[in-house]
Amino acid sequence: MRVADVRMSSGREFRPCEECPPIPEGLEHRLRDRLHLAELHRNATHWRGRLVLALALLGPGVLVMLGDNDAGGVITYMQTGAAYGLGLFLPLMLLLGFVAYVVQEMTVRLGAVTRRGHAELIWKRYGPFWGWFSLIDLIVANVLTLMTEFIGIRLGGQALGLSPWLTVPAALVFVTVVLVFLRYWTWERISLFVAAFNLIFVPLAVLAHPHWHAVAMAFAGQGWAVPGGLLSVTFLVLISANIGTTIAPWQLFFQQSCVVDKGLLPQDIRAGRRDLLLGVVGMVLVATALIVLAAQTLKGAPNVQQLDAEVVLAAVRAKLGTGMMALFALGLMEAGLIATIVITASSAWAVGEAFGIDRSLNAAPREALGFYLPAVAGTTVAAVLVMIPGLNLGFLNLSVQVIATVFMPAAMLFLLMLLNDRELMGEHVNSPRRNAVSIAIMVGLIACNGLYGLATIFPRVFGG
Repeated sequence: MRVADVRMSSGREFRPCEECPPIPEGLEHRLRDRLHLAELHRNATHWRGRLVLALALLGPGVLVMLGDNDAGGVITYMQTGAAYGLGLFLPLMLLLGFVAYVVQEMTVRLGAVTRRGHAELIWKRYGPFWGWFSLIDLIVANVLTLMTEFIGIRLGGQALGLSPWLTVPAALVFVTVVLVFLRYWTWERISLFVAAFNLIFVPLAVLAHPHWHAVAMAFAGQGWAVPGGLLSVTFLVLISANIGTTIAPWQLFFQQSCVVDKGLLPQDIRAGRRDLLLGVVGMVLVATALIVLAAQTLKGAPNVQQLDAEVVLAAVRAKLGTGMMALFALGLMEAGLIATIVITASSAWAVGEAFGIDRSLNAAPREALGFYLPAVAGTTVAAVLVMIPGLNLGFLNLSVQVIATVFMPAAMLFLLMLLNDRELMGEHVNSPRRNAVSIAIMVGLIACNGLYGLATIFPRVFGG
C-alpha cells in the first residue's frame, strides 16, 4: 500500500481493504506516520532524500536532552558557576554528556526493538508491584520537577513585567492543547521549535565576554581546585544536582515511549543514535554556557544553595544590563516550557502503558480520556502549587534535582535488566562493554547518593 492511498482515505473511516472494518483514528495516524517513514526510506537514494529522512527521524533525542536543560537545570548550572567558577564543573559537563548518551541510547534500542514503552515493559516483565513502584516514583518526581518549571516560567515572566496569573495559566493551557489536541507529528515539530530556543543561553555567555583563556585552561585541567574539598556539603549537593539535571527517570520513560509513538523500527536505531547525539551536544553546550555566564555574573555570591531565579536575574541585570536580563528571562521561560511539554507527555505515556489504555498522542481526546487526563491533572497540580507565596525556590530547585539522582539507580536497574533480556532484545541485547559502563554509572550514582546522605546527617564532618 502506498502512502498516497492512505492519504486518500477520509478521517476515521479509513479501511486498508474494502472488506476490512474501519481502523480507529489513533491507529490510522500511526499507520500514516509509519508509511510516510517507509516511503522516505525508499527515497533515501541520494543526498536530498537522505537529508529529508534524517530530518524526519529527528525528534526524541533532541527533545529529551534539550528538555533536560529545564528551568531547574538552568538555575542549577548558574548555582554551580557561582560556587566554583571556571573550574572542575566545565569538563565534568562533557563526562555527564557521555553518561546521558550511554543511558538514553539504551532506551532508543529498547523502544525500536520491542515497540513497547518503558512502563509497559516493567509491568509485563516484572509484575504489578514493581510496576506500581516505578510509576509512583515517576509521577512524584514529575510533579516536583514540573513545579520548578512553572517557577522558571513565573519568575522569567515577572522579570519581563508579566503577571504570574498570566504566564503560569497560559503555559498550562499551551501544554494541554499541544498534548491533547495535536497528533504526534505536529506535537513533535512544535516541541522541536520551542526546544531550539534553549540555545539562547549560548550567545548570552559569549556576550558576557568571559575569560576564554580560563575556559580553555579549565578543559585542560587547570583551575580545578574545589574550595572546601570534594567532600564538602556544597560540592556534594551541587554534584548530585548536576547529575540529576543530566539524567532523570522521566527521560527513560519519555524517550522510549516517544520512539514507539513515532514508529521507529530496528533499522532506525542508527538514526535514533544520531538524533540523541545531537541532543547531547546541545545539552552540554547550553550547560557549559550557563556555567560560564554564572562565573561572570555570580562568582562569589554567598550561600549559593539558596540562589533562586530572582537573584540570578538581578545579577545578570546588574552585570550585563536590562537587555541581557530580558534575554535570560526569555530563555528561562522557554526552558520551563519545553520541559513541561515533554515531562507531561512522559506522564501520559507511562500511565497509559501501565493501565493498558490507549497510549498514543495520535489518540483523539474523546477516545483516550484516561490517557490524557492524569498527565494534565498532575501538571495542573504543579502549576497551582507554585502560586503559593513564600516558597523557598532555591532550596526547592536543588532538592528536586537531587531527588532525581536518588531515584535514578532503581530506574537504571530496570533498564539494564530489560536490555539484557535476550528474549526481548535478540541481537540488540546489551554487550558486555555496555553493561560494564552502565554498571559503573550506577555505582557512581549510588556512591554519590550515599555521600550526600552522610553529609546531610553529619554536616559538621563534611564541612557543612
